[in-house]
Amino acid sequence: MDRIPIRAKSPRPEIARPAVARLTCPQAKLSRFGAIVADTDSIDLRAHIRGIPDFPKPGILFYDISTLLRHGPAWKAAMARLAGIVRPHRPELLAGIESRGFLVAAPLALELGLGFVMLRKPRKLPGATIGLDYALEYGTDRIEMQADAVHPGQRVVVLDDLLATGGTMAAGIALLRRAGAMVPAAASLIELGFLGGRSRLDVPFEALLRYDE
Repeated sequence: MDRIPIRAKSPRPEIARPAVARLTCPQAKLSRFGAIVADTDSIDLRAHIRGIPDFPKPGILFYDISTLLRHGPAWKAAMARLAGIVRPHRPELLAGIESRGFLVAAPLALELGLGFVMLRKPRKLPGATIGLDYALEYGTDRIEMQADAVHPGQRVVVLDDLLATGGTMAAGIALLRRAGAMVPAAASLIELGFLGGRSRLDVPFEALLRYDE
């Protein structure tokens, strides 16, 4: 009887494994699928805000949030913490002040499952608008919103990236009231406490970070 030749088994091809991303956040860890998962409770948000001296003019220390925006885990932590601040006020809508306030209010509205409206500089919004002129240290400014953006009695929380002297935030609150909204609170990422801005607000105000110099 002829022997049937036995074929040697072909070596099993190696399966390429996806590269694991290097962790860029000390408080982050990898999920079993290789995704980065951050411990948002322990992230130091202050470490992701940089101070830029003499911007936009000499003598001013500018607190730059762009470094926070581009760091995923830290930005997610900021939104989660702001949600914890805003949620107890039971808003039906969030309003953001132009322009960096949009960066805060829009993702926070998504986090809370709410809508978002814009408070803008003059002649930036289409359709019928209502506006409010308000005083600055030198001169005046104006803030506007679309006339149909809110319903009478609707609860709207106002948000900005930073509270300085409080003039623009106070104007935003007054404008929303003129449109018929109820404003139960205001919030921001940063408060410059040494400028006393919160004293100009007649609603509860909170910020994630406070700088006193």
